[in-house]
Parts: sequence; structure tokens; C-alpha cells
Amino acid sequence: MTEMEYGRRRQLLRVRGRNVAWVPPLLLLVGIVLLDFNTTERFRIITWIVLVPGTAAAICGVWTTGAFAVLAVVTYVAVDSAWPGQYQAGLGDFVLVAVGGMLAVVACAVRLRKERQTLHIQDIAETTRRTVLRPLPPRWGGLEHAGVYLAADVEARVGGDFYDIQPGPHGTRLFVGDVQGKGLGAVETAAALLGTFREAGYHEKDLATVAERLEIRMLRHRRHTTALGRADGDRFATAVLIGFPEDTPETIEVVNFGHEAPLAIGPGGVRELPSGDGLPLGFADLVGGLPPVHRVPLAADETLLLVTDGVTEARDRRGTFYPLVRELGPAVAAGTGHPDPGLLVRLVRDGVLRHCGGRLVDDTTVFAVRRAREAAREDGEDGEEGRLRS
Repeated sequence: MTEMEYGRRRQLLRVRGRNVAWVPPLLLLVGIVLLDFNTTERFRIITWIVLVPGTAAAICGVWTTGAFAVLAVVTYVAVDSAWPGQYQAGLGDFVLVAVGGMLAVVACAVRLRKERQTLHIQDIAETTRRTVLRPLPPRWGGLEHAGVYLAADVEARVGGDFYDIQPGPHGTRLFVGDVQGKGLGAVETAAALLGTFREAGYHEKDLATVAERLEIRMLRHRRHTTALGRADGDRFATAVLIGFPEDTPETIEVVNFGHEAPLAIGPGGVRELPSGDGLPLGFADLVGGLPPVHRVPLAADETLLLVTDGVTEARDRRGTFYPLVRELGPAVAAGTGHPDPGLLVRLVRDGVLRHCGGRLVDDTTVFAVRRAREAAREDGEDGEEGRLRS
């Protein structure tokens, strides 16, 4: 049971703030008694009263379930005794009701313990997400941004998709990527890359040096996990590293590690920035170097949209991939001015879910960012860090 499902169930069992979980088993008990009295001796159903503590075990607490177990036994004795001796259900059914009540109490205790364990695990996952995927202010480092993460596994809390904004003395840097694979290994790799990005993105003047630090970190992480005997020796990450220099507000720097090409969206339409002309992080030695740093124009009225392959590889029932650029075209044409990051993210999110019918096969991240309309930097943002999102 997920935390959301547990919360919904608790809401269904409350009326005006009061717990009414005891009502269904009580109504069931009353219904069985009335039906037993209003049928002939050929149709005795008082034994069905064993369902009452069983129902309570599924939705009530231990003490309430115990109370219904006792009430079921007492009611059984009272109702069965009201019939002539030859029509009474007898001792065998009495034992069934008594044992059923005791088992219901045990089952209720086990259920509650499992629910507490599940919620505890989900709390740990949420704490991990907020520790590794720290939330960002809506405006950070002179940028306005919005992002959404959709898990292919509805139980998931964290994964290998990430994004982060790091302001610093050499301008603001943006890092978006997707670690190959799933599970805790992917989360660990993403956290390692983000830790390096937050430090290098703040201290290093050249974006190429930041990219080099990230490549080295990926290699070191793989060597470490391999030495531990884990099968992470071939893990890699696609990513886009973007710098927003303060001295050239109409230009950005882009290093693409084999990731989906960023899209620049503005009143003039949708255009694709340099694509993944380099290999993913961890494979630079195969081609003898890192991807180049591209300096590309970005107008003040343009917004960057970055997605992971969960968007571009989403398929409908016929196996057709989600046409991201084609879907964005009419929406951009209908709008005017500076595209809002939040609106773009919602547009892509809803389009992907509609295209695949809600059946995601991969974790999906959508992130949009633009330069803030006011150039003033937020208090303290030049010394703080960003976030991973998965």
C-alpha cells in the first residue's frame, strides 16, 4: 500500500473528522442477526457472524477488532439460544466463531505492523529524496524554473533522473541527466554526480573544467562500486551541462553528454540546441576526450526545455513515439511573449501521459528554465546549492 492509498483509505473511513471504521462491521453484524431471525430453520446463517471480526480486522484497530470478536461470540450465543434445541447451530459453529475472532485480532495486529513498516520505509525514501533531491526556490540563481518527475513504478520515490541549479561567482550552472539503470545503484550514482556538480559548478570558472570533473567523478564512482563487488562497472549517465554567463546574457554554454537535445522555445517557435555529440559520462576515454563546449544564443524571451528519454521514448498503443516538437508547436504558436516554465512542464507532462495512456515504461523528467525577468539576485543565492529530482 502506498502512502497516498493509505491516506485515501483513512479519509474514506472518516466523516467530519470522526473515525467511522467501526460502522461497516457493526452493520454487517446487525444484518446477519436480522436475516437469521427472518429466515426459516432450514437457512441458519448466524455462523456467518464470523465475518464481522474479519471485516473489522481489515479496517479497524486491534482493540476495536477485539471488541467485535467478543461481540460476535456473545451475539452468536444469544441468537442461537433463541432457537429450539433441534435447530441450534451447536458447539462446532461456536468454536468456529470464537477461533475466527481470535484469528481476526492477530491478523489485524499483523496488518497494522506491516502498514507501519511500509510508512516507515516510505518516510525513509522521502527523506532520501529531500536530502539528495533538495527543493529549489521558484527563482534561483537568476533563473525561473519548473520541473516534474514521473516514476514508471508508482511505488518509487527516487531514481536516476536528476536536475540541479548551482549559482556561483562564475554564473549559474544547470545540470540535467539520466543515470542508466534503476534502483538504489542509479540513485547513488546520481547523488555522486550532483555532489561533484555542486562543488565544481560553484568554484570552477570554465564550464569545460566542470565537465571534466564530472567525467572523473563518474569513473571514480564506477571503480569504487566495482571494487565492492557490485555489477556497476558499466553504468553511465547521459546529461546536459549548461552555463548562464553573467557577462553575456544573450548566450549560454552547453556541454551535451549524449543526452536529449535541449529545446529553446519562444515567440519564434521551437528550435533544437546542440544535440548529444559526445558520449555519456563515463565513456570519454573511448573517443579520447570530452564533448565540446558550445556557445549558443538564447534570447531573453526564450525558455529552455529539457527532458529525459522517458518523454521522447513514450509510446502509444501502436508503438508510436511521443512527438515532442510537433506537440509543442501549436501551443507555442498560440501563446505570446515569454513562455512560462510551469506551463511548458504541464503541457509536456499531460501530453506524455495522454499519449501513452498513463503507462510509463521509464522514469520521466521534464524541466524548464528561463532567465528571470528581473536581474536582481535573491539573497544568499550565490552561496547555496541546487537539487536533484527523481
